[in-house]
Amino acid sequence: MAKIDVNGLTLDYEFLGDENAPPLVLTPGGRYPRNTAGLPELGEKLVEGGFRVLLWDRPGCGASDIAFTAPSESVMNCEALVGLIQALELKNVTLAGGSAGSRISLMAAARMPDNVRKMAIWWISGGPVSLAGLAWFYCGDQISAASKGGMEAVVQLPSWADQISRNPKIRDILLAQDADEYIATMQKWGKAFAYSDDSPVPGMTEADFAKLTMPIMTFRSGKSDMAHTRETSEWVHRLLPNSTMVEPPWGDQEWNYVSTFPVDTEKRRGRFERWPLLAPMLLDFLKD
Repeated sequence: MAKIDVNGLTLDYEFLGDENAPPLVLTPGGRYPRNTAGLPELGEKLVEGGFRVLLWDRPGCGASDIAFTAPSESVMNCEALVGLIQALELKNVTLAGGSAGSRISLMAAARMPDNVRKMAIWWISGGPVSLAGLAWFYCGDQISAASKGGMEAVVQLPSWADQISRNPKIRDILLAQDADEYIATMQKWGKAFAYSDDSPVPGMTEADFAKLTMPIMTFRSGKSDMAHTRETSEWVHRLLPNSTMVEPPWGDQEWNYVSTFPVDTEKRRGRFERWPLLAPMLLDFLKD
């Protein structure tokens, strides 16, 4: 593991594999850290396939810092990814990510299209109800706590427990916020998840998708997946100039199935634990 300062934030990251191998950045979803079950395991399989894999904690995730100055949490994370790639002097990178990781990868690639050779994305969050749920999940409990008990109540939320345990500075950063300003920021960040008929992915415009001319493998979401709707994945595929749509290596009920898994890093359990099943398809597509 290592730490590096990017855009005023200290980010926690780790490389797997030969430093001379081509770089691939793997980004998870939720606010899960880089050592969540399934991520290092998929990373190791991609290393075996010839890549040098970068695992990283996004701002507000794992052991990385957080700030509240960006227009949205997604913008903060994608700009952190662009800055991390620049700071590590990675060239001709491959991006892969699922759920929020797919959104962050798309947004980052739109900001540096000339430095991304190929991409793979799956579990793309979208649809009116799903996005409304994200606004509440990421911002609603924050607003509720801050309105009732100020920032002291916010730092007691279960949603910050893991990050504070890994990076105690997160607690200090949160306590330093003005509660009213924090509520206003969370309202703005929540609004950033609003569904639009103009784009399937919040934070991406049709013009942004048009910039992504590199080969991209888009996994079609399950019909039963209400968090990452099938329509969203198909809409993204249509907007991408050079997308190949593929069926994932699991059944239609996969998201509903893994959502019942316990999150237990030590026992290597969690909703990403089956991501290593993607490795053969990823390697077939992403390798030269």
